[in-house]
Amino acid sequence: MILAIDTSTANCSAAIFADDGALIDARDEVIGRGHAERLMPMIEELLVGRIPSRILIGCGPGSFTGLRVGLAAAHGMAIGWDIPLAGMSSLALLAAGTPGDGPVAAAMTGGHGELFVQAFDRPPLAPAGELLNLPPEAAASAVATPLVVGSGAALLVEARGSGEAIDLDPSARNALLLPAPLRTLEPRPLYGRAPDARPRQAA
Repeated sequence: MILAIDTSTANCSAAIFADDGALIDARDEVIGRGHAERLMPMIEELLVGRIPSRILIGCGPGSFTGLRVGLAAAHGMAIGWDIPLAGMSSLALLAAGTPGDGPVAAAMTGGHGELFVQAFDRPPLAPAGELLNLPPEAAASAVATPLVVGSGAALLVEARGSGEAIDLDPSARNALLLPAPLRTLEPRPLYGRAPDARPRQAA
């Protein structure tokens, strides 16, 4: 059994799959803040006392706090159960959950009014560009893909003046739709930008 988790956005998401890839059960709750309080009870509801054979965790980019909560929980469970842990691209999860085929850009709101953006081709799902962290106007110039999904989609499409925006959150239920390179990442935060805090310089 495979446990998949994503806490990169306001959505707290977890899913379990059979070893053959069939979805057994999933939860998606848009909670804003409070992943630390909701994630473990959600996982307990899904597992019903069972132990998974491996864990997939969304690595971001996204909320610094949400990512740390999800990754800490995933690492703790992997160590406690002595099972493999791998990371997933949260932007790829967005693209994987988008209806239809054809190119799609995933856009998440980030800090300081900027967007995390990455374009993908479909099918098969594959990155069509690098992960970018830009203000909406710059992101609009850098990403020409007409269809944009995610919490930052409307901002990008508005700045560009064309295209279709769909407000979606990454969902763990789409984890096994990702090709292997996008769900075998190192299980560590993919912040997409440098942290705001800076080391204090010596006097």
